[in-house]
Amino acid sequence: MKNMAAAARTQGLLALLRKLRKSEGEGFNIKSLMHDGFKLNVWDIGGQKSIRPYWRNYFDSTDALVYVIDSADRKRIDECGVELAQLLEEEKMNGVPVLVLANKQDLLAALSADDIAESLNLFLIRDRPWQIQGCSAKDGAGLQEGMEWLVKQVR
Repeated sequence: MKNMAAAARTQGLLALLRKLRKSEGEGFNIKSLMHDGFKLNVWDIGGQKSIRPYWRNYFDSTDALVYVIDSADRKRIDECGVELAQLLEEEKMNGVPVLVLANKQDLLAALSADDIAESLNLFLIRDRPWQIQGCSAKDGAGLQEGMEWLVKQVR
């Protein structure tokens, strides 16, 4: 039964990520997900440059940050690192745990989670817990582990 429950949670997160991926470019999306009796309200506020100035409108009462990286988009990794560093400097984000989902690990061109952690300077983060999790929204690999870590951090 435990494995079936874990599979159901993974499928729920997978369905959520697929919905968010399909709506990419639309801007703001709000979804909810139950995980181990814990309700996660997910605010996908988009990564387009034109939307980034609005991110700070969603920082109030933030319990955790899930930052999704396209592991196969090598050209934007540095830009992602700059944006993440700016997010973490925001006063309302002080001490907020960070889960970086290194998505698209199913692609041959994907950078490893360790390479992404190095590029994003995650090893320099000392003021909050953080985790990088290789994953694939396509097949669900790594999502369960990432969400379990996240829920432990905010409980």
